[in-house]
Amino acid sequence: MNIFSKVASSVTPYLYFSAQEGVMEIKGKSISDDPDLFWNEAIMWFENYVLTPQSVTIFKIDLEYFNIASSKRILFLLYKLNELSEKGYTAKVEWIYRSSDLEMFEVGQDYAFMVNVPFEFKEINDSTMAIAM
Repeated sequence: MNIFSKVASSVTPYLYFSAQEGVMEIKGKSISDDPDLFWNEAIMWFENYVLTPQSVTIFKIDLEYFNIASSKRILFLLYKLNELSEKGYTAKVEWIYRSSDLEMFEVGQDYAFMVNVPFEFKEINDSTMAIAM
């Protein structure tokens, strides 16, 4: 159960969940027509992680876009962070968004309101992104 990862596609995000590091990362787009096919394995992995977590868990979310079906799965994972916090573990979310995408920033704020773990918002400058690519 040490590492769970999935390669990104045009409709699914890159996932990297490391039990040893206590770091979970979601990056890209999540617009699959069959979200259960993509997300169920990740959710099961994370449910097992919650049973024996690291003392600190960091959930990094860097999504360009996601649909409502994916939103429900992401929120489920975030609710699992509540369980860690309630058990006395440290859990936090790093919500990464582009400076030109205030909607994604607002979505992160909505999620932060729905869960009881701290959110850190990290803005990425669009011009910096263009240079890096």
